[in-house]
Amino acid sequence: MQLPFFLAKRFVAGEDFTQAAPKVRELNEKGISVTLDLLGENVTDRETADTTTGEYRELLTGIREQKLDATISIKLTMLGLDIDTEYCRQNLFTLLDKARELDQFVRIDMEGSDYTQRTLDLFHEARKEYGRHVGIVIQAYLFRSREDVAALVRDNADVRLCKGAYSEPRSLAYKSMSDIRAVFKEYAAELMKGTDFTRIATHDDHLIEWTKRFAEENSIPKEKFEFQMLYGLRLSTCEELVKDGYRVRVYVPYGTMWLPYYTRRLRERKENIWFILSNMFRN
Repeated sequence: MQLPFFLAKRFVAGEDFTQAAPKVRELNEKGISVTLDLLGENVTDRETADTTTGEYRELLTGIREQKLDATISIKLTMLGLDIDTEYCRQNLFTLLDKARELDQFVRIDMEGSDYTQRTLDLFHEARKEYGRHVGIVIQAYLFRSREDVAALVRDNADVRLCKGAYSEPRSLAYKSMSDIRAVFKEYAAELMKGTDFTRIATHDDHLIEWTKRFAEENSIPKEKFEFQMLYGLRLSTCEELVKDGYRVRVYVPYGTMWLPYYTRRLRERKENIWFILSNMFRN
């Protein structure tokens, strides 16, 4: 239990918003935006899903009251997607009502491939109603992402592009890093050229440098995209990017569910273990 606790101290900002808020403010003072992520997933009872929806709404209010440069990220399984899709939709729209009221933004996170289609369906429905107040995540390593990205570009959606963190079968996802990097670049190029704003979520120096070159070569201003990284990793890189005029956002997880979150992440892909360990002493 000592290693997970040690990891949590560095990579989780606290067990509640009160503990996380000062960490957000510290990042904001460095010119770094934040997305807050309340840890948890796969809720199987309505009482917990309703409570979580209320907590997300309170989080949006807390961000506004404390005048933080922050948005939130949610998992639809926290809102009851495993219980009933229509019930989850109602909770999602209740949350987005608050986001629109406060002129805030909600990112719908992407979970494993079993949820991809339902997540995208709910996102497209929500976008029709709430527009710029809601965004989505695309995992580059899934074979289906080529068609999904094309549809999102046509809709000028707000997309966070990441490599993908779940353990998916070879029938559904690329496995080699060279292949994943290749499709990541393909989709990043489409999004950066075809949408108003793109979120590039990576700690990969190769992809960071490629993105910078691509933007310069295609006259894409720095104001049209941002780099995103995880709390506790590559802070010095974030600061350097800000210094160079790039927009940067850090995903800040918090909550009491840190142990199952990191246990699952480490179990699913052996690359995640190396990624965490290799960044333990890297700023």
